[in-house]
Amino acid sequence: MPEGHPIILFDGNCVLCSANAQFVLKHDRARRYLLAPMQGEIGAALFRQHGVDLLDPDTILVIDGKKVLRDSDAVISIYAGLGWPWRIAGAARFVPRFVRDRAYRLIARNRYRIFGRRETCWLPLPEDADRML
Repeated sequence: MPEGHPIILFDGNCVLCSANAQFVLKHDRARRYLLAPMQGEIGAALFRQHGVDLLDPDTILVIDGKKVLRDSDAVISIYAGLGWPWRIAGAARFVPRFVRDRAYRLIARNRYRIFGRRETCWLPLPEDADRML
């Protein structure tokens, strides 16, 4: 695994998750993050390693060295890591985790029904291919 770059693990068939990945690629001017869809070999292996069921994924993961973030902590860390103005999202850490995670899980469980599901995994533009695992 590449060191020094947090890895965002996401569901590449989920429209919401793919839109978030595209947003990160567009706004991560420091090129800090690497992304791995669960449909790929590396993403699938990392999801399994951290106990996420590939048949019913219920979270996004951010792996930053030895630290693994999930649910709302993962989302907040992603946006806080994008720099200004997105780092304002870090203020959401003041909301109790059980409240944030309850809202996160409600959306995660219903993401296909609300936002849709892709038939194939989303692929990045050629200039961002080096950021995908």
